Amino acid sequence: MLSLFKFKGGVKPQTNKTQSVSEPIAVAPLPSRLFVPLHQSIGGTPQPLVQAGDRVLKGQLIGAADGWISSAVHAPTSGTVRAIAEHIAAHPSGLTTLSVEIEPDGKDEWIERTPIDYAKLPPERVRELLREAGVVGLGGAVFPTHGKLTASKTVPMDELVINGAECEPFITCDDVLMRERAEEVIRGVGIFRDLLQPKRVLIGIEDNKPEAVAALQTAVAKLNEKFEVIAVPTRYPAGGAKQLIRVLTGKEVPSSKRSTDLGVQCFNVATAYTAWRAVTHGEPVISRIVTLTGNVERPRNWEALIGTPLSEFVALGQPKADTNGYLMGGPMMGFEMPAMDAPLVKATNCIIAGSPTLFPPKAPEMPCIRCGECAKVCPHELQPFEMYWFSRAHNFGKTQEYHIFDCIECGCCSFVCPSRIPLVQYFRFAKSEIWAREKEKNAADQAKARFEWKTEREEREKAEKAEKLARAAAAQAAKKAAEAAAAAAAPAADSDATPAPATATAAGVAAQAPLPAATESATTTDAPVDADAAKKAAIAAAMERARAQRAAIQPKNTENLTLLQQKDIAAVDAVRQQAGIEPAPAAEAEEPKS
Repeated sequence: MLSLFKFKGGVKPQTNKTQSVSEPIAVAPLPSRLFVPLHQSIGGTPQPLVQAGDRVLKGQLIGAADGWISSAVHAPTSGTVRAIAEHIAAHPSGLTTLSVEIEPDGKDEWIERTPIDYAKLPPERVRELLREAGVVGLGGAVFPTHGKLTASKTVPMDELVINGAECEPFITCDDVLMRERAEEVIRGVGIFRDLLQPKRVLIGIEDNKPEAVAALQTAVAKLNEKFEVIAVPTRYPAGGAKQLIRVLTGKEVPSSKRSTDLGVQCFNVATAYTAWRAVTHGEPVISRIVTLTGNVERPRNWEALIGTPLSEFVALGQPKADTNGYLMGGPMMGFEMPAMDAPLVKATNCIIAGSPTLFPPKAPEMPCIRCGECAKVCPHELQPFEMYWFSRAHNFGKTQEYHIFDCIECGCCSFVCPSRIPLVQYFRFAKSEIWAREKEKNAADQAKARFEWKTEREEREKAEKAEKLARAAAAQAAKKAAEAAAAAAAPAADSDATPAPATATAAGVAAQAPLPAATESATTTDAPVDADAAKKAAIAAAMERARAQRAAIQPKNTENLTLLQQKDIAAVDAVRQQAGIEPAPAAEAEEPKS
């Protein structure tokens, strides 16, 4: 027999489960409107694939998964898309989310479904089918299931844990699912087993659900599976993944690691059921079993369509006159629904109608007396009173030092606090502030990175442009040097065959004339000219061109010179001759102006 372990902390509140298990699961009728949020899982927000006015069929894809850690969304029934707009979400914030509004046509007409033998498909294809079918964790975390069905490459998979504990008070949807559809649950567990290949499969159920334990044991024997169905002690929060893993395997999952790092993976029983329906029947997740209990005349479990407005769903239980609000989830971890038109979503496992008798008004919050009771019951061995002080003081850095993100918000600390401090609300506030600041920091870092990339790109482009200009200038200089060398060699070659130019102007023109064919051929066929010789030749050619240009220029304002000016010009010419510079040509007499 498997020996069980214990987890630290926990409490034993009143279960209040018997009220809603007296009747079998009922199918909720079609509502007048469906508001299907596109974002119903941890991960990316699916992109809408329909437009207002489109007719959709039951099970039709209306929101495509955005990335690998995301999950698709489907039409819960056939009808007409009336709008794709923001609608209030089933969330404690009361904010809106992009949703698809569908008006049912009453036909409930399915898309074409084809049964699939998953054993003949590669594991990658099975995971894709689960992603396309919108299968997520229905225990509350709504993490896309396909993302958890890949075993670690370094750690062998020892245990596959199936969570049927359902420890939260009032909630019985998993209990009745295991009682009435045990065989399909076990077949879904078989899919997970085939994908992960664990050494053992352990199904944990709290011992206050003997009918569910017996039903699963019977189904395991009928299907000839080697799964172990184990009744665990009833203690909240035994249904937490880390707590159930600790009870069944004795392994403690550190905060810095995932359970797969220890060779364990955990799934909810309802998740296994929807995986079986999705893979073998082609039915995406468009409905789920929801417990309707509390201050109602007829507490019961209903299979309701995703997107059903709260007002139409709670009417099935006939709320009593003194009902003053509705909780989604259990009294320990749940929250009050923000409005009556907020829809049911994949994470909705229970709706509790509240009343002053069932949930009396909370007494005023008193100062913390540091009794330490919250630390005694914390299943993660945290120090809630320290996290409370720093959360209240907005010292969020210190809350992280006390591992606030290890808190699963189970509510045990608030349950036992003698000062009636809503500790979980403080922790949720601190987490949201940390996430918001981290988001702002990431946005600023991305903006800074974009600016640095832009600056680097501009500098790189400038450097590339300068290098390109330098190469062009070097090539041009080399070309001019070669031309100058050829030009310097041209007069020497022409002196033996051609007489000297008659005037300085003719000499300048000859200096700039194209090279003879013989010289050009010799220049292009001989070895490259030495760099120094080319430089000297270029200088000589430049001086010759300057001399020719000076000779070609006619002096201006030289007519009607006085005798003194003529003497000054003669003196300058004498100096130029001594310096080896040819004197300027005499000015030609201009015709008298009329």
